[in-house]
Amino acid sequence: MGKFDKYKIDLKGMQADSTKYEFVLDNLYFSHIDGPEVQKGKVNVELTVKKTSRAFELSFQTDGVVWVPCDRCLDEMELPVTSSDKLMVKFGHEYAEEGDNLIVIPEEEGEINVAWFMYEFIALAIPMKHVHAPGKCNKTMTGKLSKHLRNNADEESDDAFESVGGGDDIVVEEAEEQIDPRWNELKKILDNN
Repeated sequence: MGKFDKYKIDLKGMQADSTKYEFVLDNLYFSHIDGPEVQKGKVNVELTVKKTSRAFELSFQTDGVVWVPCDRCLDEMELPVTSSDKLMVKFGHEYAEEGDNLIVIPEEEGEINVAWFMYEFIALAIPMKHVHAPGKCNKTMTGKLSKHLRNNADEESDDAFESVGGGDDIVVEEAEEQIDPRWNELKKILDNN
């Protein structure tokens, strides 16, 4: 028995017009699927398969939590995921993906494995930016990050003055006058963080 055999849906042998399946996707599932976005989680997926005259409509209702690295401090953070997704499946001569949510499977096989589709729906439900709530980030890491940002800002301003004229006071004053005043306000915000 393969790792993902329990996620196979036998469409050809389907007797009723509608069938429900429930899956619990845990850490073992995520480690087996080996996807880059999610490594750990506990997600419940309710799948409803409806037979229509020409195709099968698969409706996925996903609800649970995944653990992903925080973009700011790199510690793992718990992130709730919820989504409702549809996938249309029809029989054909060979496997093909026609569009974002239409899959053609060979009629001889008559089944589809939904393991990877569920993972993709979960990965798409994760926001682009995932950051801990204010004050919840790893204090050591955020301290190092802000120190690094301040050091880089200081180095960039030192480099700018050195390249302007090698210490000529008149040239430095002109360079300071040309700086857009909005940058000074942004620097104040950075210094406060």
